[in-house]
Amino acid sequence: MKITINDRRKIQAIQQSFSEMFPYLKLEFFSKPHKPGDTSPKKFMKSSSKTIGECRTVHSNGTMTILPNMTVTDITQGFSETFGLSVQVFRKSGKVWLETSTTVNWTLEAENKAGEEMNIPEVDSNL
Repeated sequence: MKITINDRRKIQAIQQSFSEMFPYLKLEFFSKPHKPGDTSPKKFMKSSSKTIGECRTVHSNGTMTILPNMTVTDITQGFSETFGLSVQVFRKSGKVWLETSTTVNWTLEAENKAGEEMNIPEVDSNL
């Protein structure tokens, strides 16, 4: 998948494209970067209605290629180094979204698969 990055693009459009490819993952954008291994404080999370230009430090346009075999680290570093964007990948776990800060070396495919497995409805064994 190729995602177009420019200052006028809404965060929501990028999140939607990402979630179409990885339905059990989501991208969140932050106003400040986090330290490796740490989580990002929620107070720095940007609203999905904001534009990319409102939350980045490097204002270059281009495309970000995202592939299933890329790791969480690949994605976060790519957005940061190329476009000055602080992003985090979250994985769905039941009704909550978990920040993937402890599984940054997993591929997006593995993260998505783990999310899928955590969201399979339980079968009642008493039936």
